[in-house]
Formats: sequence, structure tokens, C-alpha cells
Amino acid sequence: MRRVAVSVLTAASLALGAAAGGWAWTAERRGDEAALRDAAESRVAAVALAVDADRSAAAAGTALLGTAGAAAVQAGPRAALDAAVAQAHGTLGSSAERVDDEAVREALAGVLGTAEGEADGASAVRLRALAADVAVAERAVAEAVAAREAAQAAARAQAAAARPRTPAPGAPAPAAAPAADRSCVTTYSGPAFWTSVPTEGGDGSNGRLPPSALSAVSWTRDSQGTPFYLRQDATAALERLNAAFRAALGHDLALDLTYRDYDTQVEMRAALGAVAAVPGTSSHGTGLAIDVPELPCAYGWDSAARAWLVANGPSYGWVSPTWARQGGSNPEYWHYEYRG
Repeated sequence: MRRVAVSVLTAASLALGAAAGGWAWTAERRGDEAALRDAAESRVAAVALAVDADRSAAAAGTALLGTAGAAAVQAGPRAALDAAVAQAHGTLGSSAERVDDEAVREALAGVLGTAEGEADGASAVRLRALAADVAVAERAVAEAVAAREAAQAAARAQAAAARPRTPAPGAPAPAAAPAADRSCVTTYSGPAFWTSVPTEGGDGSNGRLPPSALSAVSWTRDSQGTPFYLRQDATAALERLNAAFRAALGHDLALDLTYRDYDTQVEMRAALGAVAAVPGTSSHGTGLAIDVPELPCAYGWDSAARAWLVANGPSYGWVSPTWARQGGSNPEYWHYEYRG
């Protein structure tokens, strides 16, 4: 655009020069040189103003493109940071009085303060760095919660083993325990499957949920160390449910499976047949379903845990669907869904 403007100015100057020659001859004859100069200067000034306007328009266009481009570059990193911050706030809130060393929670609070304070004006590179810092600090808190719960469980088991069990006077000696209590053996006999991580680049369809759509619960992970992911509103509701469950029963709700990506749905259908949902239709693929362990004594039909979940779960948006209940089309005592 600058070259066009210069060419216009040059052409205009040449044209004015030629015109000035003719007018000068006429003016010389008429004795009106002052009028000639005034006319030429007015035309040069008009051309200069046009060039300046052209340059201003070009600069404004460049600035507009720069702003739009920067916004496009930052959109992805900002969404990732917002998701990490939301999950970290959930973990921070649910971990109160559940860690041995408050330093990890204080560190997370500090990292969150920094991230939220810098987010609005940060570059894409800085946004990514802030998201990574938040994720690391959030994981440290989640691991501290898990470590304390593991230590408490070990202490309870040790105390129970050391407690004397003397029968009351006159009572018969207890019968020898069976080699295995069949009521506490899992009812699942298929191949092992684990919960899925968010689908990078997912389009939001069943089994293809991106990281921005999901968040992990704070109190547990699966046996592979993978966090249990659910849709963000379902996770928040399950955090509240677990706090009430723990207060009532003395332990956290155990989880077996949560989000299930499309590939895992395909694998489960191939391995289990009609027992598994058709790939792309599983409620787990929406991030709105959980399976607790298939342990009849702990979570089975007549267990205290199931009785509590069926009675109180709906207050937190979590239900045992009709089809999964006893007498339903596909009874599954371990399956619950979030209905909001």
C-alpha cells in the first residue's frame, strides 16, 4: 500500500510540474504568478493528505489483524488455564483438614492467586506455564490427601488386628472362618479395564470429551494412578456427595470407573458383548456416570453404602437409574448416573 501511495504522489507531482509550466507561461503573460503558486501548493497539499490517509488506514488494518491474531493464539491456552484453575479450586476446597501438612494446600492457594492475577494480560506462553504450575500444585494436594487416607486405613487395620477377641463367658467358640467369604469376592470376571483420560482434540461427542470439559475427583485414583474424570458439574456434585458419604459411613466412596473414551467402549463391547453399551452410547462416554467396585459385601444390593447412595444420592444429582436396579432391564448395583 505504501508503494501505491508513493506512486500517486510522484505522478501527482509530475502532473503538477507540467501543469505549472503551462500556467507559468500564461501567468507570466498575465502577471499573475502568485495565483499560480497558490493553486499548485493547494494541489500538492491535497495529494499529501490523501497519502497520509492511506497510510493511517494501513496502520489501522495491521493493528486490527494483530489484535485478532493474538486473541486466536491465546484462546486455547486460556481455556486450558481456566479448566486447571477450576479443578484446583475444587481440590483445595475438598482437601481441608485432610492432609498432614498444610504447606501443600498453602502452596496451591498461592499458585492459584498468581494464575488468576496474571491471566488476563498474559501471553500464550505464560498462560501455558501458569496452567502447568496449577496442575503440579493441584496434584501435590491430591497425593497428600491419598497418602493420609492410606496411612489412616493402615492404622485402622493394624488396630483391628491387634484387638483381642475373647468370647463372652459361656458362649461357644466362634467357628473357623471359611477360606474365602464369597460375599466379598468381586462379581466381575471379565478382562481388566481402567478409567479413561480426557480425549485430546475431542469434539465433545460421546467418548471424545476434551480436557476443558472434564475435571478429576480429588480423593482417589484408579489402580494405574489415573485420575477419575467426570464432566465438571458432575465432579463438583460428587465431591459434595463424597463429603456427606464419608461423614455418614466413615470412609470415602470408592470408585472403579468413570469417563470412558470411545476406543475403550469399542474394546469393552468386543470383550463383554451385549453387557456393554454400543460404542458411542455409553453414559460413561458423556462423563456423567460412575461405577463403584463390584464387591457385594461393600457396595452390593443389601450393603449400607448402596442404601445410603440410593437414599441420599439424588440430593446431589446422583441416582441409581431404573434400568440398573433390581428387577430392571440390566441390574447393576455398582452403576450410578448424574442427572443434575
